[in-house]
Amino acid sequence: MQTVTSDGTPTTPIVEGVVLHTPVTHVDHRGALFEIFTPDTEGWPAVYAYQTSVFPGQLKGWARHERKVDRYTLSSGELLLLLYDDREGSSTRGVFQRVVLSARSVRQVRIPVGVWHLIANLGDVEAQLINHPTQAYVHDQPDRILLPWDSPEIPVDVRSYLRKF
Repeated sequence: MQTVTSDGTPTTPIVEGVVLHTPVTHVDHRGALFEIFTPDTEGWPAVYAYQTSVFPGQLKGWARHERKVDRYTLSSGELLLLLYDDREGSSTRGVFQRVVLSARSVRQVRIPVGVWHLIANLGDVEAQLINHPTQAYVHDQPDRILLPWDSPEIPVDVRSYLRKF
């Protein structure tokens, strides 16, 4: 089954409002540098940032937010990002999207308010992820709703997408 067109465009549905980005990467004989944030990166103003990690064979999610947009940047490793749109009134309600975050391809993703998301480490090393959400985290009133990874409320068989689970 075809998964991409000849120009690399995915043939699978994309959740409304999700933006994928492959930042500019500079490589020379000493190593590599990739641009996490530039002033012209659409929808990516710096407000707050943190780094999180996922150990090999582990996952985090399902989660969604009512006010903030998550803007992930993979700094190392390889992660599978699963997205499920259950937003009332969304043109893609009921759509499930799978994105591999890797240094070899998509490294950044913008996750709209209300979209369920889960991340899983696909590799054998700890994966590092930087988030630049549109709002700072408020510890006594966190903007997050969590469900177990195998919740029946989300009609996605997570096991079918993971090799280690």
